[in-house]
Amino acid sequence: MARDSMSRGPNVIHPEKPSAVGSRNSLNRDNRNEYEESKLIIDEEVDKVLNHIHAKLPPEVLEKVDIMGGVKSKLHNYFNQNFQNMYNRYMVTMEDEMAKKVRDLVDKEEYRALNRYTPREIAEILDKIGGMDKFNTGEVEKSIVNIYGHLQGHIQRGVYELENETNALLRQKQDVGAFVRGENAYAIAKCSFKNNFFKPKTVMDVKLAINIQDTELISPIYHYEVPIETIIKDVISKHVHEMVDQEIKEINMTLLDEGKEELTDSEMMFEKIKALENYVDDDTTNEQSKRYQFVAKRFMDKITGLTAEIDPDDYDPLNVRENIKRIIDNENIRNRGFNTILNSITAILDTSKMGYQHVENFKNAREAVIREYEDQDLHNLPDERYQIRVTYYDDEQIRHMRNAYDLQFEELKKEFMKVVDVTDVLYQDDKAAKNQQDWSDVSAHYLEKDKPGRGWFGSRLEEEEEEEEEQPRLWNEVTFIPPRTTEAEEANKTNLHIVDELRKRMVHTRAVMTKVYKNQHPVERTLVEGRLQFLEEKFETFETNVNPYHILPGVLLEVDITSVKRKKTTMMAMANVLNEFLYSVSKGFHDTAFADFSRRRSTVREDLDQTFESVVD
Repeated sequence: MARDSMSRGPNVIHPEKPSAVGSRNSLNRDNRNEYEESKLIIDEEVDKVLNHIHAKLPPEVLEKVDIMGGVKSKLHNYFNQNFQNMYNRYMVTMEDEMAKKVRDLVDKEEYRALNRYTPREIAEILDKIGGMDKFNTGEVEKSIVNIYGHLQGHIQRGVYELENETNALLRQKQDVGAFVRGENAYAIAKCSFKNNFFKPKTVMDVKLAINIQDTELISPIYHYEVPIETIIKDVISKHVHEMVDQEIKEINMTLLDEGKEELTDSEMMFEKIKALENYVDDDTTNEQSKRYQFVAKRFMDKITGLTAEIDPDDYDPLNVRENIKRIIDNENIRNRGFNTILNSITAILDTSKMGYQHVENFKNAREAVIREYEDQDLHNLPDERYQIRVTYYDDEQIRHMRNAYDLQFEELKKEFMKVVDVTDVLYQDDKAAKNQQDWSDVSAHYLEKDKPGRGWFGSRLEEEEEEEEEQPRLWNEVTFIPPRTTEAEEANKTNLHIVDELRKRMVHTRAVMTKVYKNQHPVERTLVEGRLQFLEEKFETFETNVNPYHILPGVLLEVDITSVKRKKTTMMAMANVLNEFLYSVSKGFHDTAFADFSRRRSTVREDLDQTFESVVD
């Protein structure tokens, strides 16, 4: 009996036993003959096909075709082998599944009727306790979300490490591409690899600068002293653009419903400009202006010039401006963006097992410095270390940085040209003492203006040439003449030709000193070469810094890494940190045409409708 009951269980697999998994038979058939039922359907379909053949084929063809013999038997066998199997399997499966669902429902109701604790769903337990108004599951849900979030973060970090290691193996070298992947490569403002000053053969220094623009930040950043009026206007502007985008989406959906094409990118831009008339206005004096439909003019006048701090003598908790400031402070709009940046970078460093001993957060200046080691003496620091500087710059700060950059560049150039002039004087003195001549002496001797000119083969010219004014010398014989700079290049200086000239003059100056003194080292040579070495080191340090002409308002992330060439431990770990950091704080670059893509009529082709139509020649 036990074996018989087990053979009739719900998990039995057999092709013929009733109600078994994969069976052709069912207990719910009530002794009905499945083959007879399917035979009726098959015979009817076969007759329909034969009648259709009788109606379509001409009589001379019907006489040659055995309609009632071979064709009918073949059709019958074809339908019997396919339709009967599909039909029976489908009917048996549906009936058995329905029986199982009914059985589960009955069991569930029986469990509910029992006067004892039974395993139930969590939702039913909470409902029995008192419902959502008495028993709030928000904290439980947050915990579950955090658990899954941490799990996803660990998995994603492992994938990042695997990708970076794989790319490093495929490239067989370490370059800029190891830090930031392709989708965020545009954010790199500068990246340079160079040998370490103390250990050039085994250790390398990496300078990386990443610029995240204001428009790319997920949470916008404001300086501490930015007026509250500016913050409110930015919030209103963002809300206005969201409403305009919603209007454009509704227009596109209406066009699609009417069977028309969507707006093109250019049409969409013009529609947005026209839609702005309903929300913005340049009239700042009229209270009925559209610019004051979100915040009244009287409120905007009250907060004009109000910053993050109010003088305690003037503070009144019942004033309008104080209450507006309190609303803005409670929303934490002023500090939210920069705090999000710091929380993200520190959390990623912690989870990536990259500890840090020094953190200096200049909150009001919107700047933070994170170092792996507190000590700054290069002689005491290990070969694996890093330093991160996160700074937010606006337009005014970048303009001042550019002015300081120009002044410092000119000063370095001026000091270096002093060394070049001193070297030239020493060379001329040495040449005169040794009674030697070079090309400049020979050309000055034979091309003097007061000497008579000579024609071909030494014959004197009959007429003296008119003296021409000496034009300024354009070619310095060190670098070629650079092209004339345009207005765009003046506004975004690179100074590449000047840097190239200075680097070549460094080499030329050392060569001149070697030619003059050879193996001797008098005081003059020691002072000149010492000054040249000092300026070269300062110039290299200056060139390592980010050119302010090449950054835009936003967050500037500067990373200084020192890593052993063979291990690259800190370098690889920092690559994972940077990729995860950019993913968490930056929206990244996106093409509006693809970002707003929903459903275009251009993808619907009428020639793909597969229909049989008569072709008229």
